[in-house]
Amino acid sequence: MEHALVVFLFILFLVIIISIVNEKVFKIPNDIALVLFAFVLSVIFKILSETGLVDWSDTVVGNLQSFDFEGFLMDGILCFMLFAGASGVNFNRFVKNIKSISLLALLTTVLSSFLYGGLFYLANLALGLDFSIWVCILLGCIVSPTDPIAATSILKKAGLSKNVSTVIEGESLFNDGTGVAAFVCIKNIVNDTSDLSFPVLMAKELLGAIAIALAISFVMFSLLKCTNNPMLHIFISMFDVMAAYIVCEHLGCSGVIASVVCGIYFSKAMAGKEEWRKAVDPKDWYEDFWHIADTLCNSILFILIGVALLNMPNHKYLIPLILIAIIGNFIARFIGVFVSTLITGKHKIPNRYSPVEFTTLMTWSALKGGLSLALAISTEAFLPEDIFHVVLIITYVTMFFTIVIQGLTTKKIFAVVEKMKAKRIVE
Repeated sequence: MEHALVVFLFILFLVIIISIVNEKVFKIPNDIALVLFAFVLSVIFKILSETGLVDWSDTVVGNLQSFDFEGFLMDGILCFMLFAGASGVNFNRFVKNIKSISLLALLTTVLSSFLYGGLFYLANLALGLDFSIWVCILLGCIVSPTDPIAATSILKKAGLSKNVSTVIEGESLFNDGTGVAAFVCIKNIVNDTSDLSFPVLMAKELLGAIAIALAISFVMFSLLKCTNNPMLHIFISMFDVMAAYIVCEHLGCSGVIASVVCGIYFSKAMAGKEEWRKAVDPKDWYEDFWHIADTLCNSILFILIGVALLNMPNHKYLIPLILIAIIGNFIARFIGVFVSTLITGKHKIPNRYSPVEFTTLMTWSALKGGLSLALAISTEAFLPEDIFHVVLIITYVTMFFTIVIQGLTTKKIFAVVEKMKAKRIVE
């Protein structure tokens, strides 16, 4: 308990100090600032450690190095963060853009995973690494899904149009289920334990999660309507998402998708009871609770992403791997989005964008995050150490570049795309 409290105290201290300094000096999006400056601190800690000037083993920094990131995210806060993020999605705009969201979440994720795997396999041959094609595709499954937490907390502040924001958020909320299903399927092939085909596994992961989440949410919201106590409304919503997540994980369905469905269900159901909700909860405790919980969990997660550098191994091909991670991710994502956009059709593309304009924006706004890192860490259990180290490096570089560099410049890319569209329409 003492160890957990010390780690939490240190993380909260970093959140407070970095946020205040950023507010007064740098004024960049706070979530990006948390990742960036936690990364800078980690670089300093790592240099001091490797030069032998400081031994962090018995300090809070040492405790952070042994922190169970995968367990904390996957078995802890993830369901709450997804519920809170999904609750903020406009249901009507979501339905309006359902074709684009579905194709991006399903086709783009799968296609990008295999494309990335193929590109990395070629790079692997050039560098003389010992990756099989299936391990390369597994890496593609790790880095291809966009992150719902990064998308909802960073991109909504970038000034994007409401329709585009809905597509980005909707895709990021649902494509994790596709990514996890693909990851599990390819992992079984790598371990030679495959017993389900990809379509069957996908149906189980996605359709099973949706059915379970809807059933539990229906029961829990019926219970919520029986009380006028706003505190119980909060408790019931927490129980709903926890129950759906746990049941799905136990039955082999996607707890990630279930959490998203629970959030959308409660949001839509609450909107249908707006007058009653305002009467029984005039201070809006329900909305405030989920906003505060979302902000706190996001802040902790982004700090942990920054300090994850402490566990990053060195590699003789570090610079080539960094370039491969960035370029390979961009190429695979661009092609994956472009194919989905062509299938969507010009008239279904949001904001009258051309396929190239929409693909450019969706490629650059595709931020990766904690789920990719958690999946990468989980491969330590079955991959050789040298291959695991490369997977970890590639994942971290991809995640850091998309959150910090792409996150900071998405607004500028959006402005460029808008100018391209305006010029095309005039012509």
